[in-house]
Amino acid sequence: MHASAADKLQILVVDDDPDMVALLQDLLRQAGFEAEGAGCGADALSALMARRYALVLLDLRLKGEDGLTLARRMRQLSPVPIVMLSGSSDETDRVLLLELAADDFLAKPFSPRELVARVRAVLRRCGALAERAAEAPEPRPLAGPQRPAERWSFDRWVLDLDSRELRSTDGAVCGLTQAEFRLLEAFVRHPQRVWTRDELLLHTRSIDTDVFDRTIDVLILRLRRKIEPDPRHPRYIRTERGLGYLFAAPVQRLAG
Repeated sequence: MHASAADKLQILVVDDDPDMVALLQDLLRQAGFEAEGAGCGADALSALMARRYALVLLDLRLKGEDGLTLARRMRQLSPVPIVMLSGSSDETDRVLLLELAADDFLAKPFSPRELVARVRAVLRRCGALAERAAEAPEPRPLAGPQRPAERWSFDRWVLDLDSRELRSTDGAVCGLTQAEFRLLEAFVRHPQRVWTRDELLLHTRSIDTDVFDRTIDVLILRLRRKIEPDPRHPRYIRTERGLGYLFAAPVQRLAG
């Protein structure tokens, strides 16, 4: 039994090349998705505000626009997963995309099978989000008991996994990218454990993305600058030479 158009996950394709948009739409529709196209950032943002999508395919190199800035604006509007497309496979681009909370990166040219596999991998990893974005009605107050909030504290910081925020004990919010948040979440859930770079990569991006260890080193450096009292002599995130990293701060789960 084939799914109706209303049942299919909706994907937004953003590219200034009409032929590429048409090609991607055809590939996605053949794979069982619904796909809409946008040729510029303004159209993409309007579409994102008008309806809910399961995922966005966004070209990094839009004519006259900064794809990185557009990705940041999308992330402010919606938690929708973003897969970036680029003609460059440069590691610097990948690090920047990861910092901007892109969920995966695909270099052109790519095979149709790889594109569909990457899209499905991101949707699997963000399954609950994709389902909510594509199918759920607008949120309503719930009458029954709520599950307790999940908050973890270490030193002068409180990490709230429900609001996705890191706050100091005086209430100030520490701005983290999605990748930085995922990294810190892994650390506080499993303190005193040595993590390899490969293990940490699995917590910060799609498992189908090529592994490059320096990405984690960059994220660790940026996270230390934001949370450590003295980033040059870190107390929380400790380097275990030849092994990886360890979160050394005592961690406590807060009640309620």
